[in-house]
Amino acid sequence: MAAAEVGFEQFVREHASRLLQAAVLLTGNRDRGEELLQDTLTHLYPRWGMVTAADSPIAYVRRTLMNRYVSSSRSPRHRDTLTWDVPERWDRHDLSEEVALRRDIWQALGRLPGRPRAAVILRFFDDQTDEEIAAVLGCRAASVRSIISRAMASMRNDDSMHDTHNKAGSW
Repeated sequence: MAAAEVGFEQFVREHASRLLQAAVLLTGNRDRGEELLQDTLTHLYPRWGMVTAADSPIAYVRRTLMNRYVSSSRSPRHRDTLTWDVPERWDRHDLSEEVALRRDIWQALGRLPGRPRAAVILRFFDDQTDEEIAAVLGCRAASVRSIISRAMASMRNDDSMHDTHNKAGSW
């Protein structure tokens, strides 16, 4: 097995779950998230030397993942409404409030266009700084703050979020 293949496989073992989490949040469901991640890794495999030569290979892959999502989200066939999946098992406590809040957040997030959705996910689900998000999105840190601010305002103004937000306090 070639050294590049070993490096690729080791990278995938170490980072696939975190990258998949971001892909699922971006796409709205696990199947499309897995497809996006697989598409990204397949795209990068022949160029793996460029990935490993980057200052931060995980940042390089994350940026490629986000770019491929943003590019694909511009296509009209990918503009469907996200729905929240109900858990398969019940752990015997009332989840109705939590389910309603998560569903509303999920749907409000799903209504955001590609770049704003990517920025919100990177900030709040992946704990990235403005500078790290800017590197992924290919813009300035000040632009990231603006994108996130407008995205959060849009999510707050969403009618479905407004009702749940008033019931649950803050999200």
